Amino acid sequence: MSDKKEFRVIIPEEEYQIIEFKQESLPGIGVINLSLVEFEPKEVFSWHCSIMIDLENFIENGMPTNEDVLKAEKFEDYLDENIKGENKEKPNALFLGRITWNKTRELIWRIFDPESTNNFLDKIIKEENYPFQFDYRIDDDTEWKLAEWHLKNITEE
Repeated sequence: MSDKKEFRVIIPEEEYQIIEFKQESLPGIGVINLSLVEFEPKEVFSWHCSIMIDLENFIENGMPTNEDVLKAEKFEDYLDENIKGENKEKPNALFLGRITWNKTRELIWRIFDPESTNNFLDKIIKEENYPFQFDYRIDDDTEWKLAEWHLKNITEE
């Protein structure tokens, strides 16, 4: 007998809200997927994947130039496509948001199967197939604690 629970998951349409904030007296901009605020069952996407990209060219306050933004967005689309996987009806991940602050851009997904995401990101690093240096973490986060700051900030506006 198996302990595995079965869930019926309806993948929500992505809907974004922009948030602006200040941290350590530097401006930040976030683009957060509103549809995840009420999303259930959260435990299906219990892994938190954070990719921190080091941007290279800046205007004031650590914000990237338009050229870096365009280059980063192209890379983000590539990451999103591969992290979510081929099956759009049953994606491996839900995109949570993007935070640009202090010469970095953080990309966040909620992940179903962390192994495939980890293998994909390891492969990019080994092949040095990226426009910017980046780090990533994939944390077990069944309670969605690591997503709290992002989801709370949009609901309080």
